[in-house]
Amino acid sequence: SRTEANSNATAEELNAMGPGTAKGYAVDIANHDATVEFGKQVAADLGAVSILVNNAGVTRDGLALRMSEEDWDTVLDTNLKGAFNAVKAFQRTLLKAEDARIINISSALGITTAGLPQAAYASSKAALIGLTRDLAQQWTGRKGIRVNAIAPGFFESEMTDHYPPGYLEAQKARIPSGRKGDPAELAATVVFLASDAAGYITGQTLAVDGGMTIT
Repeated sequence: SRTEANSNATAEELNAMGPGTAKGYAVDIANHDATVEFGKQVAADLGAVSILVNNAGVTRDGLALRMSEEDWDTVLDTNLKGAFNAVKAFQRTLLKAEDARIINISSALGITTAGLPQAAYASSKAALIGLTRDLAQQWTGRKGIRVNAIAPGFFESEMTDHYPPGYLEAQKARIPSGRKGDPAELAATVVFLASDAAGYITGQTLAVDGGMTIT
């Protein structure tokens, strides 16, 4: 599947610390029906879901005028529609939870530019911020569900491996912190927004970017 998300490696690590803690699945997050069935399976296997983190993402870089419809659809269907599908898949258990949280992983590129032609990726991540605000407006007051987004800056990942040689190093000049992000810092931000410490935060986008978006 083009948007397969398999977390078995992480699940194995978690289960080593606490048996039965986690389970890996594979799903085409861009497929609405498949994602809804995935949500039902998760609920059957692990019980009600109270925290949803939408982290699936792909990119197809290139000049907008040369981008194919297929590449555009792949990025928007995964990054934006995928988040919507996941919300739909888990909405029943989220609505029943006392203090549910949805955390959407957007990008600093949904706020600013990066010097590369990334029309589809930037559009999907900006739209995800808009979806975050709208869901927070709809659900926080009536249902108590906090909905926030995180906009990561430059973190090394499989997605950034295809960037031109020297590109990430050149971007350091734009980052007041003068370095790329540590994945542990991003994970800590997810934990914070999922915790009671962020109980009065909703509809917000927290940039974890070393200050890149303020330059």
